[in-house]
Amino acid sequence: MKKSLEQLFQEFMYESEFVKRARPETLRGYRYSFTTFSKLVPEMSIDHISPTVITKFFKILQERKRLVGKGVVKTGVKKSTIASYWTKLNVFFDWLVNKRHIIKNPFDELPYPVPSYDNKKYLHKEEIEKIFTAIFLSRTNDLLLFKRNLVLFHLLLFCGLRKEELLHLQVRDVDLERKLLTIRAETSKSGASRQIPIHSTTYLHLVDYLQERKKHTTPFLIISTGRDDKLSYHGLKHLVEKMKQLSGVSFHLHQFRHTFAMNFLKSTGNIFKLKTLLGHKSILATTVYLRCMPPEELRRDIESVNIDTFM
Repeated sequence: MKKSLEQLFQEFMYESEFVKRARPETLRGYRYSFTTFSKLVPEMSIDHISPTVITKFFKILQERKRLVGKGVVKTGVKKSTIASYWTKLNVFFDWLVNKRHIIKNPFDELPYPVPSYDNKKYLHKEEIEKIFTAIFLSRTNDLLLFKRNLVLFHLLLFCGLRKEELLHLQVRDVDLERKLLTIRAETSKSGASRQIPIHSTTYLHLVDYLQERKKHTTPFLIISTGRDDKLSYHGLKHLVEKMKQLSGVSFHLHQFRHTFAMNFLKSTGNIFKLKTLLGHKSILATTVYLRCMPPEELRRDIESVNIDTFM
C-alpha cells in the first residue's frame, strides 16, 4: 500500500532528528511549514505533486486573511516568510526525490524568492536603553526573575546568540575563570562548537545571577521561574511581549544578534573575527550585516580616501 504524504513526512522528520541530528528549532520549522502547507492545499498527495500546486499554496498563503489582534485582520506575508517556507518545504521534497518517492522536486522549477533586507535589522542605542529600563521597571520581589532577565538580554546583546543557543546554554558552558562562553555543536546552527569571550558587564551579571539561582538543579543556565527547568520557548515569547509592551519598542530577539554584529563591525571593522563569534560556516553569511550598515558610519572611511594617497 502506497504511503500518504503525511506518513512520508513523519519518516523524513524521524530521519532528520535521529540521523541528521537536526536542531529542535529546525525540526519545528519543518513541521510548522508542512502543517501549514497541508492545511492550505489539502488536495496535495504523493501522486499529485507539481509546481502548479506549490504555486497555489504560495498564492493562498499571501492572499488569506488572518486575525492578528483584537478585531485586526491582516492580509499578505513578508518576502522573507515566503523564502522561509520555500527553503523548509524544498528540503522535504528533495528527500522525497532521494528516497525515490517522486521523480522530480517541483521546487526545481520555482525560483527562490530572495528576501528583501531594506528594513532596519538592528536596534538603536535609545531602543536598547528603553528595553533595559523596562526590565528594571518590571522588577518585582522575585529577585531571581529580575537577575535572570538581565543576564538573558545581556547575553543576546553582547554575545550575539541565537534564540536556540540561548535557551540551551548550560551552567557548564560558562567558564567564569577564563571568562569564556561555550556554544556546543548540538545547539549551534552551524553544527560546530565555538567559544565567545564574556563581556565584562555580562560577566558581573552572570556571577550575580548564578549566585541567586544556586538552589536550582537544572543544568540549563536560563531557567524557568515556575519550575526547576530551562525557560521554554513559550516563556521566552511571553517575556518578549511583556518587554515590548513596557518599553514601547517593537522588536524581536534576532535583532539583538544584528545589533551585536553591527556594533562589533563599527568598533573593529573585522568581519573575519565577527564570522567566528557568530558561528557562521561561510563569510558570505556574515556579509549580510554589511548591507545594514548605515551610510553615516561609512563617511569616515570615504573621507580617508584622497588623491594624495592614491597608488
